[in-house]
Amino acid sequence: MMAGFDVAVVGSGIVGLGAALAAVDRGLSVVVIDRASEPSGASVRNFGHLCFTPQDGLAREFALASREIWLRLAADAGVWLRESGTVVLARHPDELAVLTEFARACGTSPAFAHEPGPARPEVELLGAAQVDALVPVAARSAGGAFLPWDLQVNPRQAAGALAAYLARRGVEFRLRTAVTGVRGGLVSTTRGAVSAGTVIVAVNHDIDQLYPDVAERAGIRRCGLDMLRVDAGLRAPLPAPLLTGWSLLRYGAFASLPAAAALRERLRRDFPELAALDLNQMYTQLPDGSLIVGDTHYRGESVVPFQNEASFDALLRLTGELFGVPRPRVLERWQGVYASGINDFLIDRPEPGVHLLAATTGIGMTTGLGLAERVIGGVYGVALSTSLKGSS
Repeated sequence: MMAGFDVAVVGSGIVGLGAALAAVDRGLSVVVIDRASEPSGASVRNFGHLCFTPQDGLAREFALASREIWLRLAADAGVWLRESGTVVLARHPDELAVLTEFARACGTSPAFAHEPGPARPEVELLGAAQVDALVPVAARSAGGAFLPWDLQVNPRQAAGALAAYLARRGVEFRLRTAVTGVRGGLVSTTRGAVSAGTVIVAVNHDIDQLYPDVAERAGIRRCGLDMLRVDAGLRAPLPAPLLTGWSLLRYGAFASLPAAAALRERLRRDFPELAALDLNQMYTQLPDGSLIVGDTHYRGESVVPFQNEASFDALLRLTGELFGVPRPRVLERWQGVYASGINDFLIDRPEPGVHLLAATTGIGMTTGLGLAERVIGGVYGVALSTSLKGSS
């Protein structure tokens, strides 16, 4: 017998779970379908860094909406979350120049005007002594910046906690169930058909398995990452996620600044082997004290499973140099994979009632909940502020 729902969500990553949350907030019946038994993709293989301030354009809109939802989930769903902010370390004058230009462009932004207390700038520039006092780095600093509105979650806990919360609120999960096709309001699966008024397809890079023409048109490829979890023996805990000069080339609001051109040229000239890895040298610390280290980037229609040890050697060497520690002890290695496309997001409607959603620049944790809320809100029209949020 075919089951009917208001909304069927294909994919149980952060974007898919965000769509389920937005739908159940509006009193809709929801089913989530996934071929896996638990979240195991990009939503758990990341830093857990919710990096709102460095986003620009549409990504910034989705990021600001996501921030409010993440804070709510910390209270309602038991998601581990730190209102940590982000520390950006500048080790060279050209890195500090990017941060100075960014701070000047941001000023005292109204983006977080709803927060209690006096307005706080989105970017607070730091002197070298302030950076040294804040983070346990041994490398010489030229200064840095603090981004107070960023957050941190534990990527190994967040998606599972959100899924459990949705289940308590009546969302049905059909796991270990592959979707073989979507046509209008009918989702064909290996366990039978599911009918729904609205279908949200949020399968990240696997969009080419269901909608190859859309994936080709949007330039969707797979981006592979090399990442580590280490015991670094830091002399003090990291109070917040830590970005470096390499990170300034990866986030839109930094990379688009005129000052970023000189930084890009120097890093590519002085460190060609690291530039070839498409490096983002950054760190987050998990609740158990271990450090997530990463990451490199490589792209293709498929990503080979064979990871080059030279990438890990480089990440470990840089970590040891930055923190002034012997070679960190590796606890885990893994390969992240996410969708990479021409634009920051894939938002498509191939036919009435079917919506394809993906973050296609590796910022799904930061923007995915806002993206999902925007699309579900566009279909059903009820504002989040007047929805059933907070009910359980």
